[in-house]
Amino acid sequence: MTTSDATFLPGLELSRILYEEAVRPILAEACPGLRYAAARIGTGSEVLGFDTARSADHEWGPRLQLFLAPEDAAAGAAAVHRLLAERLPKHVRGWPTHFRRRDDDQLDPVSGHMAPTDGPVDHRVEVDDTRGWLTAQLGVDPLAGEPTARDWLVMPQQKLAEVTFGAVYHDGLGTLTAARKRLEWYPDQVWRYLLACQWQRLSQEEAFVGRCAEVGDELGSAVVAARLVRDLMRLCLLLERRYAPYSKWLGSAFAQLPVVDALAPSLRGALAATDYPERERHLCDAYETVAALQNATGLARPVAPERRRYHSRPFLVLHAERFAQALADTVTDPDLRSLPLTGGVDQWADNTDFIGRQGPIRAAANALA
Repeated sequence: MTTSDATFLPGLELSRILYEEAVRPILAEACPGLRYAAARIGTGSEVLGFDTARSADHEWGPRLQLFLAPEDAAAGAAAVHRLLAERLPKHVRGWPTHFRRRDDDQLDPVSGHMAPTDGPVDHRVEVDDTRGWLTAQLGVDPLAGEPTARDWLVMPQQKLAEVTFGAVYHDGLGTLTAARKRLEWYPDQVWRYLLACQWQRLSQEEAFVGRCAEVGDELGSAVVAARLVRDLMRLCLLLERRYAPYSKWLGSAFAQLPVVDALAPSLRGALAATDYPERERHLCDAYETVAALQNATGLARPVAPERRRYHSRPFLVLHAERFAQALADTVTDPDLRSLPLTGGVDQWADNTDFIGRQGPIRAAANALA
């Protein structure tokens, strides 16, 4: 059987089968008494629930993480990895458990691709200790206690989603479940601050759609409108208490929100518009929908949600800074109140290579403060 013959299963289901039918029995026999957690979290479209048959072309398949206590990981992680290489079945539900590097893929030389093998399995069952893995992912050790406000601001939402989404199939240690519980959403004060910052982002550019068009720059007007649409989508995810994934899956995550039926037509209209009046009308419709959503939360004093002129200029906007200020007024944490409304790392930076490096993120965040 080749991978093209195998029936597609959601990756989280395939990982569950790998654990229950293969990994768990092997560990029970060869490592009785070993305490561990088994999960599928971290990178991968399946962790967010967005994988399709296309995902099977690289780093998708029977994958799993085993988390051991630090002392067990230090002493035996390599041995557990070798044990599974020798004893895992070659296939799970028709999908190979062996991954190989593709020598012909010069653009992506590190990704693994499922392939048959007659020898030991180069598997994707990662063996780590919980604390070390979480710290490497987030730059923060959530098992050491509640993260500080500034800790929360340097953890990208994509990384938080990778830790808190996915599935845990067994937790004999309890630490992974505890960490995911602690990280499932922002503390109230951090949430209010991030919402204020997201409204502030909108306020900074909402008038540019009209100004660009006024000088004949329709392309620039459309580009600014697209940025505002993106920021509105991320704002809705924040309001619904859901971490925003990076750009590939932003639309898929937004499509799961209750507001999508009311809001998506306006967002699509703003993106499809070929002239400024139509673009402005759709954006203002979207602003008013999200403004009403914000008021309905009761997090801050109600703010009039209707469109209005931008000072003396003939552009219609929301003046989103009014919502930013109303929310900022509810932030009582002294550390957060001392910060400008720049927000979390992914509210002011979205370079993938930067977001993945905790040292530069924290240094930049400290400089902004």
